[in-house]
Amino acid sequence: MPETKFDVGMTCEGCASAVKRILGKMDGVTEVKTDVAEKSVVVVADESASSQEMLEKLLKWSEASGKSVALSA
Repeated sequence: MPETKFDVGMTCEGCASAVKRILGKMDGVTEVKTDVAEKSVVVVADESASSQEMLEKLLKWSEASGKSVALSA
């Protein structure tokens, strides 16, 4: 299954848990791996979950939390 990587300004496990919860609710997402120290999130999902859809969900969280979010290059 394809992986999508995001750079997320997580500062604690609370942030990581929120990201996991938000992305984990999406159809097609099978795994969400977070690394607070690296400020990275890797999402394993089938083709039904687009990276753009994931980014939109994270940006909505970003607006509320003040954390940065970007799709990794």
